[in-house]
Amino acid sequence: MSVEHIQNSVNGVIAYLKENPKDALSTSPPITAVMEGGLRCRATGDNGQSVVTDMPQAVGGGGTAPSPGWLSRAALATCDATRIALRAAELGISLDTLEVLTDSVDDDRGLFGIDQSVRAGSLSLRTRVKIGAAGVSEKILWEIVDYAVTHSPVADSCRGETPSTLEVTIA
Repeated sequence: MSVEHIQNSVNGVIAYLKENPKDALSTSPPITAVMEGGLRCRATGDNGQSVVTDMPQAVGGGGTAPSPGWLSRAALATCDATRIALRAAELGISLDTLEVLTDSVDDDRGLFGIDQSVRAGSLSLRTRVKIGAAGVSEKILWEIVDYAVTHSPVADSCRGETPSTLEVTIA
């Protein structure tokens, strides 16, 4: 897709939502995760999309697929990259380089409940962005990245506290 196509699409959505703010709120389609065997799990969406996870052999998994934690970091990296590209296109800027790397510091004592003072999630996240566009100043590129990661839904969920509920059905 061309920058112009993305720019027109984004600007159309922004204009529509400004005129129809009630349409901005939506409920995402459900994703169902089913254990296939051992620690291998398949998540499927309502349109047939699917992704498989597995845990490393060291913790009893088969190591046949990425772990859920890996997918979480991949979701963060791809969401940030997508939001950066969207923001650049919104401004009419064609990026020559865009690479987003994410990593985290984790303490597995939280995952296994060994130490109740250690959280199960990542202790910290790091995102590194490599960005370039011919004829565009560093200041503008920094502003694009800053705006984008501030408005990245996955980054917001990872870095902020999202209210959540838990519903359990015993079968």
